[in-house]
Amino acid sequence: MVVLDIYPSGVINSHALVLYKHALNSYIQPSQSALILTAIIEAKPGDKEMLIGVPKEIKNHEYRVGMTPASVREMVHHGHDVLVETNAGVGIGASDDDYHQAGATIIATPEEIFAKAGMIIKVKEPQAVERAMLREDQILYTYLHLAPDPEQTKDLVDSGAVCVAYETVTSPHGGLPLLAPMSKVAGRLAVQAGAHCLEQPNGGLGMLIGGVPGVAPAKVTIIGGGVVGTHAAQIAVGMGADVWVLDRNPEVLEAHWRQFGRATNAVYSTQDALEEHVTSSELVIGGVLVPGAEAPKLVTREMLTRMQKGSVIVDVAIDQGGCFETSHATTHADPTYVVEDVVHYCVANMPGAVPKTSTYALNNVTLPHALALADKGYKQALADDVHLRAGLNVIHGKVVYEQVAHDLGYDFVPAETALGI
Repeated sequence: MVVLDIYPSGVINSHALVLYKHALNSYIQPSQSALILTAIIEAKPGDKEMLIGVPKEIKNHEYRVGMTPASVREMVHHGHDVLVETNAGVGIGASDDDYHQAGATIIATPEEIFAKAGMIIKVKEPQAVERAMLREDQILYTYLHLAPDPEQTKDLVDSGAVCVAYETVTSPHGGLPLLAPMSKVAGRLAVQAGAHCLEQPNGGLGMLIGGVPGVAPAKVTIIGGGVVGTHAAQIAVGMGADVWVLDRNPEVLEAHWRQFGRATNAVYSTQDALEEHVTSSELVIGGVLVPGAEAPKLVTREMLTRMQKGSVIVDVAIDQGGCFETSHATTHADPTYVVEDVVHYCVANMPGAVPKTSTYALNNVTLPHALALADKGYKQALADDVHLRAGLNVIHGKVVYEQVAHDLGYDFVPAETALGI
C-alpha cells in the first residue's frame, strides 16, 4: 500500500514525486499511479525537488559539517536529493556510509557539488576558493559574519548568489535562534580556554581559576550578559571563579541576579565600570553582540597596560571583528598572541573544537529553515517568513542587511524590494 503525505488543502506534497519515480519500476496498482500523477499535476507552486550540496569545511581546524545524516534523511524524505562531499562528516563521527544510508550521494570534489547544487549548506563562511564557485541564483545557507569582512562581502555581491546568514535569522520570541547554540558553546569554551591560557606554560600568570582553600580564585569579568555571557558565567561559577558580569541592559542584569544570585556580581556597564573591572581581572571574556554589525571596541589598549602581566582575554566577538581594540582573529592551530603582556585568545571558530556537540546543536535549529528554502524555493520561503527573511544578507548583487551595508559602505536595498514582494 502506498502512503502519501497530504497538505491541508488536499494537495499531495513533493514526496509524491519520489513515489512516482519508484512507481515506474514497481508493481503498484494503476489507480495508485494515477493518484500520484494527479499530485504532480496539482502540486503547489515552488513545491519541487531541489538538489542540496554539503561540502566539507575547509577553514583552519573546522571539523563541523553543514548537515548531519539525520538532517539529510529529512531532506530526502521531503523529496530532495543531497550531495555530500566525501569525508565531510568525519569530524562528527559520521562516515560516508552513514550519509549514504540516509539517502545522500557521496561526491569526491567540492567543485562538483558547487557546480550541481541549487543550495549549498555549510557551517562557516565560504573561503575564497569556495566563493569563486558560487553562481547567480544559487542559495548559500551558512554563517557569514559580513560586517568585518569586506573581501567576502564583495565576492558574494559579485557572485549574484542568494546568501542567507544563520547569525541574523530572528525568532518570533526575539533573539537570534540560529546563532544561540554556537553562542552557548563558545561561552562555555571561553572559560575553559581562558583557564588553560592562565597556566604559566601557556603564557599565563600561573593561576588556578578556582583557587584552593586559603588562596583566592581568579577574577573573571564577562563583558555582555547575553547568551555567551550567561553560559560563560555558568561555567566560571562552576569552576569557583570570582565572577563579574557587565551589561547595559537592566533586564539582563536582573536575569543574571535571578539565575545566579550572589554567585555572580551583575554590574551596569559604564566606562568607569569597564576600566575598574577589566584592569583588576585575571581573565576577561568579551561577549558583546550588535546583530549583523561590527562589534564595538569596548576595551582599549591602554586598559591592557594596567592589567597584570600574564592576564588573559578571550574575545568571543571576534567573528564580528572583536570587542577589544587589540584583537585580531586567530585559529585553533595558533590560538594566542600577546599584546602589552596580556595573552589574547581570539579563535574565530571556537565551536569547531567540539564539532560533534556543535554540529548537532546547530542542525536542530537550521534544519527547519533549510527545509522551507528547499520545499518552497527561496522566493516563496523568504516571502512567507519575515524571520527567515531577516537572515538574507546579499541577493543578486545587492546588500539587503542594513548594518552590513552601513558598516561596509554599500547602498542598502530592503530585502522586500530585492525580492519584489
